[in-house]
Amino acid sequence: MTKTHEIKAQSRKDEGKGASRRLRRTGFVPAVVYGGGADHAPQSIQIEHNTILLAAKHEWFFSSLLDLNVDGKVQKVLVRDWQKHPFKQLMMHMDFLRVNENEAIRVSVPLHFLNQEKSPAGKTSGVVISHNLTEVEISCLPKDLPEFIEVDLSGLSINESIHLSQLKVPDGVQLLDLLKEDAAVVAIHSPRAEEPEPVAAEAAATETAAAPATAAGAAGAAAPATGDAAKKAEPAKKEEAKKEPAKKEPAKKDAKK
Repeated sequence: MTKTHEIKAQSRKDEGKGASRRLRRTGFVPAVVYGGGADHAPQSIQIEHNTILLAAKHEWFFSSLLDLNVDGKVQKVLVRDWQKHPFKQLMMHMDFLRVNENEAIRVSVPLHFLNQEKSPAGKTSGVVISHNLTEVEISCLPKDLPEFIEVDLSGLSINESIHLSQLKVPDGVQLLDLLKEDAAVVAIHSPRAEEPEPVAAEAAATETAAAPATAAGAAGAAAPATGDAAKKAEPAKKEEAKKEPAKKEPAKKDAKK
């Protein structure tokens, strides 16, 4: 059963950007209430900024049914949109949607993860527990709207997961996300073995490949050197041969003398 959360507000007649700026300077947040059929026209209201600021710190403010008390008249609403200041702690504007208690509503509610530290996976060093979803969209009557849905992780072990079909939802609540696919809500990943650093592995492979290449290059360089030396030696021998004077044989003496 949904808890009752009341927000007090006042009706306002001034509209437009100028009126909204004046309201903010006096500590109020401009807001609009719409929906509820043709019998209900949109209504401009103003809410004290501190009231909104304190309520916005709780999950229920954005996902639960609210009792909006405007000048003493209470109506059931949901927060449909809000605008915050880019960097200041200020709420600039809010939209509320009237709710018919006899019609189903579509709301996104947060997930609360329980007993993670007590699970076998949570007690294992190095295990990664991934929360793939943090909220789910549901459909239900306003009276059945839960503030959140609990996800019990106490029985999870390594390499296991919890899917949408395994969530326990209250009676009268339908998981709309499950109509699309049975997505994993939580996944447990085992630790990976340490791999060698890529820089060191690449350096070792480079050195191994470079060693045969260096040896082959040295051998190849030595062979042409021998051939070049032989070529240079041949003209040198020819030049030496030209420089040496030809030896003349001594003349034979006349035997008759």
